Amino acid sequence: MLGALASAVGDDDEMARDLDLILFGATGFVGRLTAAHVARAAPDGARIALAGRSRDRLERVRASLPAAAADWPLVVADSGDPASLAALAGRSRAIASTVGPYLRYGTPLVDACAAEATHYADLTGEVLFVREAIERSHARARQTGARIVVSCGFDSVPSDLAVHLLHRRALADGAGALTDTTLRVRRLSGGVSGGTIDSLRAQLERVREEPALAAVLEDPAALTIGTGAASARIAAGQSDLPRPFRDAETGEWSAPFIMAGYNARLVRRSHALLGGAYGDRFRYREVVPTGTGAGGRLRAAAIAGGTRALSAAMATPGVRRALDAVLPSPGEGPSAERRAAGSFELETTTRTERGARYAATVAGEGDPGYAATAVMLGQAALALALDEERCSSEAGVLTPAVALGEVLVARLRAQGLRLDVRAC
Repeated sequence: MLGALASAVGDDDEMARDLDLILFGATGFVGRLTAAHVARAAPDGARIALAGRSRDRLERVRASLPAAAADWPLVVADSGDPASLAALAGRSRAIASTVGPYLRYGTPLVDACAAEATHYADLTGEVLFVREAIERSHARARQTGARIVVSCGFDSVPSDLAVHLLHRRALADGAGALTDTTLRVRRLSGGVSGGTIDSLRAQLERVREEPALAAVLEDPAALTIGTGAASARIAAGQSDLPRPFRDAETGEWSAPFIMAGYNARLVRRSHALLGGAYGDRFRYREVVPTGTGAGGRLRAAAIAGGTRALSAAMATPGVRRALDAVLPSPGEGPSAERRAAGSFELETTTRTERGARYAATVAGEGDPGYAATAVMLGQAALALALDEERCSSEAGVLTPAVALGEVLVARLRAQGLRLDVRAC
């Protein structure tokens, strides 16, 4: 009887949803690119809408999109208006948000999606936002069945899916659990997103307001909360790379990748959500190889020093104002020609407990921060909206690998991205 009642309620809920996917923040630069990709990639009959604060701007964006978007509904909603976000979440099976920094603007939409059993995808690379989302909405989303999938852009999808591919290959081969695993940036050509810069600003501002949050940023297991007993085990032995080093495996000098601090925590969340499936000796890091010899050492030092200097400058109000004049602003981005000229190739290697070695490659053409990100977010959103039965049954605040896994891998391959794994 109770099962029949729950089924009836679920059927009524689906009937009330007149949309499959809403693109929230469609008038921003990355929002427009994502909307254009979805218009090209979505199957006939998909019910898609654009949402944002201004109907006039939404109309202009819709008019600029491929013909498939001509009849997409427009929905006015504001991140500062919880009632409008609840109404938004109640209409659609899934929402993709490009409205950042998420630490400033993202939490109310996550709350609404968790409450309304609406799937969600975003582009965040903000430890403090994801930590807050977990604390506020993970348990509620698990109750309602909402998949809150964070970090669905270039910044994190290659990291998370590469380890997913390595784990599945080692499992299929009976090669044992993963141990030391390293992502190396082999090629990266493209601009820095204004949204990424603004996310850094938002986190630094929050830490100035609440100094205790600095400890959260420094915690290697900051995002494994809410995953049960596996969390403490996964935290053991994990650490961030503080400085350049000579890679014993390749002989190259290397510097920490600028997104390593966030991505390593996201991958550890995947590991924890899977109950520690990657193995008790799994360790993960991300680096930029700079070559051998004195030249490689100097280049590694320059990259690491530049990253530290940028963070310090952004944390200093007077210096930050000067940087703001030259750094890209949110909503801005490169021309179509420059976006097309970009490319990326990331290689992730691992050794298993039984001594097998594997390498996973994620690569593609187009500016990673814009063109590739639009494809990754668009395909993640379409998977949540249209492939629900093929995705993981897990609910809560999830990662791309846990929520979407092979479904997203297949979708990205179909869009021309390279995702492969090989024994080496």
